[in-house]
Amino acid sequence: MFSKIIINISVENLDRPFTYRIPDRLTDRCHPGTKVLVPFGNSNRMIEGYILEIIDHADIDESKIKDIDSIVVEQSANESRLIELAAFIKEQYGSTMNAALKTVLPIKRAYKPKEKKTIEAKADTEVIVEAYSEAQRKKQSAKARLLHELIEETVLDYTLVTSKLKVSVATINSLQKAGIISVKSENYFRNPVVLGKSREKDISLNDDQKAIVDEFVCDIDNDIHKTYLIHGITGSGKTLTYISLIKEVVKRKKQVIVLIPEIALTYQTLKRFYHYFGERVSVLNSAMSPGEKYDQCERAKKREIDVIIGPRSALFTPFSDLGLIVIDEEHENTYKSDSMPRYHAREVAAKLAQLTNASLVLGSATPSVESYFRALKGDYKLFSMTKRATGAVLAQTMIVDMRKELHDGNKSIFSNVLKEGIADRLNKGQQVMLFLNRRGYAGFVSCRSCGVVMRCPHCDVSLSEHLSSGKLVCHYCGYEEKRPRICPRCGSKYLLGFKAGTEQIEEEVHKLFPDAVTARMDADTTRQKGSMEKILESFAEKKADILIGTQMIVKGHDFEDVTLVGIIAADMSLAINDYRAGERTFQLITQAAGRAGRGDKEGETIIQTYQPEHYAIVHAASQDYRAFYDEEILYRELGGYPPAKEIVGILVTSKDKALAQTTCEKMADYIRKTENEAEVMGPAKAGIGRINDIYRFIFYIKSNDKNVLIRCKNRLEEGLSLSSRLQVNFDFNPLNPL
Repeated sequence: MFSKIIINISVENLDRPFTYRIPDRLTDRCHPGTKVLVPFGNSNRMIEGYILEIIDHADIDESKIKDIDSIVVEQSANESRLIELAAFIKEQYGSTMNAALKTVLPIKRAYKPKEKKTIEAKADTEVIVEAYSEAQRKKQSAKARLLHELIEETVLDYTLVTSKLKVSVATINSLQKAGIISVKSENYFRNPVVLGKSREKDISLNDDQKAIVDEFVCDIDNDIHKTYLIHGITGSGKTLTYISLIKEVVKRKKQVIVLIPEIALTYQTLKRFYHYFGERVSVLNSAMSPGEKYDQCERAKKREIDVIIGPRSALFTPFSDLGLIVIDEEHENTYKSDSMPRYHAREVAAKLAQLTNASLVLGSATPSVESYFRALKGDYKLFSMTKRATGAVLAQTMIVDMRKELHDGNKSIFSNVLKEGIADRLNKGQQVMLFLNRRGYAGFVSCRSCGVVMRCPHCDVSLSEHLSSGKLVCHYCGYEEKRPRICPRCGSKYLLGFKAGTEQIEEEVHKLFPDAVTARMDADTTRQKGSMEKILESFAEKKADILIGTQMIVKGHDFEDVTLVGIIAADMSLAINDYRAGERTFQLITQAAGRAGRGDKEGETIIQTYQPEHYAIVHAASQDYRAFYDEEILYRELGGYPPAKEIVGILVTSKDKALAQTTCEKMADYIRKTENEAEVMGPAKAGIGRINDIYRFIFYIKSNDKNVLIRCKNRLEEGLSLSSRLQVNFDFNPLNPL
């Protein structure tokens, strides 16, 4: 057996692993993450390194390979754990070890710490007063300004002295040589958290919250560490429950990672946590500077922080004593990486919790079907929170059939009832949120008269419109048909691709309600750093009457004066070329409806749809997750989709179209011939057949057992010699069509 060993664990050195032989006496003790001592270089000096992976065959002359000398007993648990986690990602998701390591090592290189310099009075006050008088006599104005400040304040910030007081470095040095002042310098960590003073709050829990906290505390006190799923309706107080759990873990000298679905939610989440944990809480995300990221990791290593908050990448914060991982809104797609390795934070968090003997808490008002499935099986402990924490009731919900609106002559984006609702709220001085469900808007064709969507007869997913060929194509099996001119169900000529955007909605609002002040939150208006916070703050301060936006406005925001939420084109996401379309639609509508009536005023949600009878819309309107789940899981079982079956997508890309297509076909045939426990679908063109002149082909493998899929992945990696002109990506249980 041989091993690939990295000598210096830093991202800069990852491209230079070295091969060493594992002696028989160490075979049982060597695994990815083990710290070892190896002879290095011509002098064979002993140096420490980490095993990245174990291999059967060496890629160099075996006579030149040296043996591992010994295993280092006192090894860094955190670094070993990260390497073991990288090995897990490589095996589970298909990736090179280098790519996996670059994922788990959050910092590319060390950054110099920030330096803070101060000027301090060294001489007695009398001496400084005398020096000040002398400087005035000699008309040394800069020196006099500095000495005058030192009479009032004995310690001054160096930067303020040079910038605001306009005192030169030469003047400061002359006073230092005279023994009147001293210049002191100290390093400090960059802190991205800029908030007011923290104020400790008393936590008052309702019965649902208290039951969860009590059981969790009992478990950790008995050294029982599980995965818990908190299913709580919108406004049920999940965040306060998390805070209570975290306080218990921190009290026991452990550290906590809190994952949120996207950077946009960082500020408001941090603000709430800061009130309870003060400067012992920090953030880690891609919007921070490299120096800020490095410093937060150093603070984590030195135990200067107890809680880190951030999106997916915060999972790899180098805590030495991790006790709890919380994943809020665990159903969100952003927890799945969209580049190699395509890991899911929920699954990697479960592995990290196992490696660190920590607990894992998942929370959502609309849990992923996979998580709820596991909870019902008993793999997760399920908690349910069925009441709003404030005692407020859920918003009244109305489903509006837009087919009827069209038949009645209303061709507006807004139904008549939504127009009346907006006018009523504006008259009362209340606020409105208008949510446009844009998911999948460009790719499908539906009938505006009867609501039917053009679907694949073999895959039960919508067909995507290819304008160049005039065809409707299935991106799962390759089925295609000519785009019909009239609706095949009702004969209507209103067979169109849906086209609506937030700008169009804002224009319509201004036409109908010229005195209303609007705020728009979408990809265009939130490009600049801090722009999202400004929009949300402005709306919270009632500087705008109507907030218009895409899905980013429905996630976790809490506005007391919002009493009406209008959901435009609620069924748009049902037409996505994806078996998860129903689940995503249910989640988005439920989250959007949950924004109304969170204060002491009653709320109302108006759902506009062309498919009012669809189970995802019906159950979202009644906020009945279990009823939705019971129907959805039947469709998954019938179609053989996760969690009923496991699936992996294999994407083959190349600038050479024929090479990509032929290779994809060979790989699919290879699995058909060698694996009896797997079902192969395809190959076909990928959802987008060409990107930047790179051709893309895809096939899928299904099985009841994920280990079978991993075995298929390993066989493809080992059994096929791929050209350097090709790239192959594996995506297990893909969240989006490839």
